[in-house]
Amino acid sequence: MTKLAFPDHEYLTVPELAELLRLKERKIYDLAASGDVPCSRATGKLLFPAAEVRAWLNQAKSGGAAMPEIERPQVLLGSHDPLLDWSIRQSRSGLASYFDGSMDGLARFVKGEGIAAGLHLHDSKSGTWNIPAAQQLAADQNAVLIRFANRQRGLVFPDTGPVLSTLSDIEGLRFVPRQPESGTDLLFRDLAMETGLDLDRLALTDVARSEDEAVECMRRNEADVTFGLETVARSYGLRFTPLVEEEFALLVDRKAWFSQGFQVFLQFCQSESFAQRADSMGGYDISRLGEVLWNA
Repeated sequence: MTKLAFPDHEYLTVPELAELLRLKERKIYDLAASGDVPCSRATGKLLFPAAEVRAWLNQAKSGGAAMPEIERPQVLLGSHDPLLDWSIRQSRSGLASYFDGSMDGLARFVKGEGIAAGLHLHDSKSGTWNIPAAQQLAADQNAVLIRFANRQRGLVFPDTGPVLSTLSDIEGLRFVPRQPESGTDLLFRDLAMETGLDLDRLALTDVARSEDEAVECMRRNEADVTFGLETVARSYGLRFTPLVEEEFALLVDRKAWFSQGFQVFLQFCQSESFAQRADSMGGYDISRLGEVLWNA
């Protein structure tokens, strides 16, 4: 895997543009030499103005006619992640969010309802994350899948009562489920099947549609346990037993990548403030943030 460096300026280098367009660097030099792609040689090396490159992509032609383009709203879709949620607001990027699960976000992304979707979809057959789902449902999209963070997920439960060490320990307890087809619900069902947990022997509460909403049920003494994130357990002063490290990724429209709002957000994710926040929240590994996982 390669890691895509987020530019902190308005120009892209040859390697950055090659990675985003899924081309060899030699091809980028050929495009620049022919004048097909906007570029500057003022500094003695090739640089590509992000705004003009985005306009060039928008005006790409096929068979002499302009390619149809969806005008995507500046919205991040998909799964709720506390660090992502905080970063969108703290970066003051102007981006909005609509988080209602990985599969919901992926479906909405394909329909053009946002510029990116947060995913944590585990493929039980291959044991990999996010790529199989993106390949199956978004292969025809002009998109790139990048790593955002690895997260610790497991059992979240109150600091009173017995310690829950394994998934089988939750049998008979009041459990907070997540919405069907969310990455959390799909992963929980896979793990339950692997461990032989009988889901019919759980006392289910109302469905929670976010990480915070799930643990709030325990704060109100309406539940005994949920399948949640370490960072949320910490923030609510609850106990946590790790069960799996999951990969959280962003599926991003390649043209929207160059938009001002998304660039501001990306630059913030490379800041010291972002790194300190991830460390203080706990349960995150951001060491490979920006790694390109798959190109449509």
